[in-house]
Amino acid sequence: MSTHPGHRLFFPFLALLMVIAPLGAGASTPEPVRGERGAVASRSMIASQVGVDIMRAGGNAIDAAVATGFALAVTWPSAGNLGGGGFMVIHLADGTVVTNDHREMAPLAATRTMYQDEDGTVIEGLSTHSHLAVGVPGSVAGMLDALERYGKLDRRTVIEPAIRLARDGFPLSYDHARDFRRALPRMEPYPASMAQFTKDGEPYEPGELFRQPDLARTLERIAEDGKAGFYAGETADLIVA
Repeated sequence: MSTHPGHRLFFPFLALLMVIAPLGAGASTPEPVRGERGAVASRSMIASQVGVDIMRAGGNAIDAAVATGFALAVTWPSAGNLGGGGFMVIHLADGTVVTNDHREMAPLAATRTMYQDEDGTVIEGLSTHSHLAVGVPGSVAGMLDALERYGKLDRRTVIEPAIRLARDGFPLSYDHARDFRRALPRMEPYPASMAQFTKDGEPYEPGELFRQPDLARTLERIAEDGKAGFYAGETADLIVA
């Protein structure tokens, strides 16, 4: 992702995938969308457009990256989310390179033996499919820290597009609908997941409008109160519960 000359940002979950395949006679290579003042690449075209819009509104590369990251939490949950973490490597206009490690951290109550029984044997599934497998998310803290230190726009402006996408919805792509259908057996033990990612137990179809009102409210609290809107108060209480 880049904006004004000298500003470059490398974001792990904002990646451009290029597939090169043999071309037949007369085949032409498709051109990428081009711009003179910046570029945004992510797994979601909708989230990438959010980043472009933020730059057009006067934001820099950091504003665009954070806006895209929050939008990815809505439009492509497997590529960007509020419950995970990540890294940033930022190249500033003056040549300074900044790294931001916001991977998840272990909860304060974690212990070395928390996944073992009394005999020291690892309990299968406890570290991967239980509440004890969950780390404290770092995405929100990391993105907001970068925005505060290096961004130009205010938090509300940067997060608002993601709130709107979660509240009002967006049409599901074929990939989304397929992924939801494939994940359905794994979601069945979890009523909240079934309520959000299916229609009363039936999979969504491509093109259907997908709304996430709970996520919209969570994003609204972050936009209003910053990190405290996620790591404290109502959202934190819901996570713990």
